[in-house]
Amino acid sequence: MNHANELALPAAGQSPAATQAPNPAAARSKRRRASLRALALGSALPVLVLAIWQLAGNLGWIDAFFLPTPAAIFESLWNLMASGKMATHLGISIGRAAAGFALGGSLGLIFGLLTGFSRKSEIFLDPTVQMLRMIPHLAIAPLIILWFGFGETSKVLIIAKGAFFPLYVNAFLGIRSVDKKLFEVSRVLQYSRIQQMIKLIIPSSLPNLLMGLRLSLAVSWLGLVVAELIGSQSGVGFLINLAKQSSLTEQIFVGVLVFAVVGMMVDLFVRSLERRLLKWRDSYKG
Repeated sequence: MNHANELALPAAGQSPAATQAPNPAAARSKRRRASLRALALGSALPVLVLAIWQLAGNLGWIDAFFLPTPAAIFESLWNLMASGKMATHLGISIGRAAAGFALGGSLGLIFGLLTGFSRKSEIFLDPTVQMLRMIPHLAIAPLIILWFGFGETSKVLIIAKGAFFPLYVNAFLGIRSVDKKLFEVSRVLQYSRIQQMIKLIIPSSLPNLLMGLRLSLAVSWLGLVVAELIGSQSGVGFLINLAKQSSLTEQIFVGVLVFAVVGMMVDLFVRSLERRLLKWRDSYKG
C-alpha cells in the first residue's frame, strides 16, 4: 500500500523537529500585528468624534463656551502642564486614591476571605455589608464630611468605602466557587488554613480576585471624583471646581479628560496583569 499521501515527510536536509517547532519571532510578529489592528480599530471612533467635533466648532455650529473645541481643550491642558499645576494636583489626587484603595481594598479582601471561609461569619456580617453596599457615594459623603470635616481623612474614607465592596464580594465568591472536593482533599492532607490559602484558595479564586481588584480600583477612582468635587482645596477635582467658578469650560473638560485617561490606564494595567496571570485559562474571546 502506498502511504505517500498519508504521511507528510520533511523536505530533504530538514529534520522532523524543524518542521514542527514553532517560530517565536513569527508568533511575536503575529501578536504585534493583532495588537496594532486592535489599537487602530479601538481608536477609530474617538478620532472620528474628535474630528467632527473640531470641524463643528470651526464652522461655528456649536457654542465654544458650552462645548469648546478639542484644540482649545488640549491647549488648556498644555498650559496647565507647562505651569506645573497639573502635575501637582494630579499627584495629590493619585495619592488620595491610593490611600483610600489601600484601606478599603485590604479590609474588603480580609472580610471577604473571612465570610467566605466561615458560614457563621457570613450569617453575622454579610447582611450588614450588603445593606451598606447599596448606599451611594453621594448619599454617604455628606455624613462623612460632617463627622470628619473637609480634611484628608474624609476624602480617604469616601474612597475606601467604594474600594471595599468589590474586593469583598469577589473574594467571597472566589472562595465559594472553589470545588468542595478540593477542600476535602486538603483536610485529608492535613493542610493548615495558611496552606489552604496558598495552595488552594489563591490559585482557584484568582480570576475572581483579579476582577475584584479591577472593579475596586475603578470605584476608588470614582470615589475620588466625588470626594474632590464635594469639597477640596487641591487635586484634579479642585481644578474642575475652580474652572467652574471662573467659567473656564475648557479647563473643566481637561479635568474630565485627565480623570478618564488615568482611570483607563489603571484599568489597562490590571487587564494586562490578568492576561499574564491567567494565561492557563482557555476562555471565549469573541
